[in-house]
Amino acid sequence: MNNLNRVRVKHLATCTLAAGLASASLPAAAEVLLTIPAGLACDFTLQIENTSAGNFHQKEFVDKNGNLVRLLTAGQGWDLLVTNLDTSATLSLKGNGAVTQETPNPDGTFTDVLTGHNILILFPTDRPAGPTTTLYVGRVVFTRDAFFNFTLKSVSGQATDICGALE
Repeated sequence: MNNLNRVRVKHLATCTLAAGLASASLPAAAEVLLTIPAGLACDFTLQIENTSAGNFHQKEFVDKNGNLVRLLTAGQGWDLLVTNLDTSATLSLKGNGAVTQETPNPDGTFTDVLTGHNILILFPTDRPAGPTTTLYVGRVVFTRDAFFNFTLKSVSGQATDICGALE
């Protein structure tokens, strides 16, 4: 998966499938957001599509020199249909509230804090290594580098193994 798709997956993961769109609503028509090859998000090819509009807002916080110190994204995610393309098994997820706080670190990495309903996709290059796709209802903290490799720091709340639910 190239870096552009990794960026899309990152936003998918940290914005309850806002796919990087802030301060926007999408039409209610179903749209495929991502198709992720087997071995990256799950052991099978995973497809995620929205089935309703979401609504997110984004605010940047900068210091006196105009440098980004925090990015806050909050809102309600899309209703989703998640599909195992190998078996056609599906899982419907209702869009719920989520907040993402992204803070740049001095070493060029970022720390992300997710609260609410968020899907986190871990690839084989992450720590712990994926493939995993998990719906968290609670709080998740991870760091990410310039290549969007994640290091999971902490998790609290409920976790649902989406890959397991689709097997």
